[in-house]
Amino acid sequence: MLTLGIEEEYLLVDPDTGLPVPRADQVRAGIRLEPAIDRDEVQPELLQVQVEVATPVCETLDEAGGHLLRLRHSLSSAAENAGCRLAASGSAPLAGHAPMPVTDSPRYRALLDAAPQLVDEQLINGMHVHVAVPDRATGVAVLNRLRPWLPVLVAMGANSPIWQGHDTGFASWRTVVFNRWPVSGQPPLFDGEEDYERRVEGLLNAGVVGDRGALYWHARLSEKYPTVEVRALDVQLRSRDAVLFGGLIRALVATAVEEERAGAPTPAVPHEILVGAGWHAARYGLDARLVDPAGNASRPASEVVEALMDHIKPALVEAGDERQVGGLIQQLLTDGTAAARQRRAMESGGMPALVELLTSETVEV
Repeated sequence: MLTLGIEEEYLLVDPDTGLPVPRADQVRAGIRLEPAIDRDEVQPELLQVQVEVATPVCETLDEAGGHLLRLRHSLSSAAENAGCRLAASGSAPLAGHAPMPVTDSPRYRALLDAAPQLVDEQLINGMHVHVAVPDRATGVAVLNRLRPWLPVLVAMGANSPIWQGHDTGFASWRTVVFNRWPVSGQPPLFDGEEDYERRVEGLLNAGVVGDRGALYWHARLSEKYPTVEVRALDVQLRSRDAVLFGGLIRALVATAVEEERAGAPTPAVPHEILVGAGWHAARYGLDARLVDPAGNASRPASEVVEALMDHIKPALVEAGDERQVGGLIQQLLTDGTAAARQRRAMESGGMPALVELLTSETVEV
């Protein structure tokens, strides 16, 4: 069974206004009073209105979910002690007029110098899933086989429709904001490990990116761990939603590993179709049609999700995740994405209802 780990980014908001508040240092300092969390499990993010957590390496989805719930509860308590609340939203629904302060680190200061407006607007939060792979060569093959499914993940995980106090019309506005960086969005199709390394070195040598951490593809090889890192998702509103995507992505990676071992052909989906499919997924979420990776044709979103489940079913069964993931999928198709739930909250009670949804459900199972 392939191990996995999950990273999540959260927003810190004022409990009354819903505006982002730059209290990351205070929240991280307050962790020492929380016995269930270690300071090393919480990292600073680009802006001082954000914090990031990472689970340990996990073997089961229940283990990953338990860690996420523990981290969310402990961090929420530390946030409340610092006079703010934790919100698991892919975008900040509100923002003040002044730019938020950047975390004081050489890397983040360099990003601010390179792209000040982009950094000012980087009020977005993602979820990253790491899945272990046997070696980097296999990892590159997995990336190639994941590409057709990344837009589907974007649609299913959409949780960022509100920006600057209004509905953007996009289910995942975070995807649009993040795709403005030089190397982002859909990864290219690589001709093996050597090609991956050659192209990454080419980007570095040309000065297109400052380091490998700035490869903001929706999926990449981790430089810190022996994993494939899928970065396509908005942070999830509830921990059980994060568990769902941890299970989906692990099964996608396991399926890709088995296909590579069996010598199955790599899916030949034109890059321009995947780019367009990703934009369409960010725009509509599950509320319209999606591009079916099997036939490069538009189909109802529910049918494409069913195709994904059929594709990964053997891996889910082998990991013992079929019932858990299947139940969560049915709930997602019934209730809609977190983006749809954000919109319903806005329609029913305006910004106060939305802030209450984001801050209360962040610590729900």
